[in-house]
Amino acid sequence: MLIGAGVRRDEDHFLVFERLVNAAHMAAPDAAICFNTNPSDTAEAIKRWI
Repeated sequence: MLIGAGVRRDEDHFLVFERLVNAAHMAAPDAAICFNTNPSDTAEAIKRWI
């Protein structure tokens, strides 16, 4: 599961980010969660965990 910087870095979305991470963890506790910094490094973020 990838969570983008647009959710993480925007102070207005911080609580959404927190809920998203917790929901992902509860739904799939064994899943790796990766984070990108921008759309161009999405593939690199995913590859770190597969």
